[in-house]
Order: sequence, then structure tokens, then C-alpha cells
Amino acid sequence: MKLDLRFYGDPALRQKSAPVAAVDDRLRTLADNMVETMHAEDGIGLAAQQVGETVSLCVVDVPATGDTDEAGTRLNPDVAMPMILFNPEIVEASDATDVYDEGCLSFPEIRAPVTRPSEVTVRWTDRDGAKREQRLRGLVARCVQHEMDHLAGVLICDRMSAVKKVTLSGKLKRLRRETEQALGLA
Repeated sequence: MKLDLRFYGDPALRQKSAPVAAVDDRLRTLADNMVETMHAEDGIGLAAQQVGETVSLCVVDVPATGDTDEAGTRLNPDVAMPMILFNPEIVEASDATDVYDEGCLSFPEIRAPVTRPSEVTVRWTDRDGAKREQRLRGLVARCVQHEMDHLAGVLICDRMSAVKKVTLSGKLKRLRRETEQALGLA
């Protein structure tokens, strides 16, 4: 079932997630619905806050074409997609970083360069309740980090440079105003 997305200005996006004690059928259904929503919106990642939930859950589905280096070699060939991550945590991050123009389903038509570690080792609980740990690279690593930001209430606008915020200030203000009006908060 496709879920309703939350947009910038919705207080749910600033909520910090609560850890998942145990993966149950309700949470598996939520994860499946989040994957369906992400695909319907042409996204590659989605966090629970973006659909109004406050559990520590995010989903990621980077297509194989987006998971290659300059030579066309897969960066994460052993990572099955879509990834469903309950209680994800970064246990190690590379010193090397990359800058990439990120987008976000909660910020339609807004993109901004964001610097992140190029590789991270992530520990999480999967859809079946099993503990997992894996080194992630490239766009998959970036996407997981972006979704984990959401779980901490951190948004793409918080990662933008001051100059980019000024450049996008009109769009950000309009989106926030429209969202707050739609929710009856303004």
C-alpha cells in the first residue's frame, strides 16, 4: 500500500526515531509499504519519518546502474536490494569523502551538494530480525547515510552550505509554508 509522504515543514520530519525492540508483522508491513511508496515516487531511499512514523526504519533501493564506479564495476555486488534496515547504525566511516548533489522525496525539486564519507560500515536488523553488518560504498553508502539522517531528525537543508541555503531560500520557504498550511499549522 502506498503511503502519504511528509514534506518539509511537517513536524514529523524532525522527530527522532525510537529503536525497534523486535521486528514484528506490523513493522514488516510498514517496511513493505515504504518500499512500495519509495518505488511509486521514483526514490532510492525512504525513512519512517517521511511517512509519519517514528520507528528506526529506513529502506534503500539503489539500482545496479547507480551502484558502479567510473569503470562500470559494481561497488556493492553482494548487497541485495531493496535493503530494509531497522535500527541502523554506522560503526565505521571512511576518512575519504565525496560531494554529491542529493535530492529528497520530502523536498521535491530541491537538490543540494552534500559531503559525506564515501564508505561506511553499517550494522542493522533486517526484515527477518537477523543482525547484519556490511561495508557500503558509493551511492548505496550515501543513501543509507541520508536516510539515517532522517531517523535522527536531520534534513537535507541542515547539510546544505550557507550559500546553497540562501540560493534555495525562496523554494524552502514556499515548501514549508505550503506544508504548514496543508496541515493547518499556519
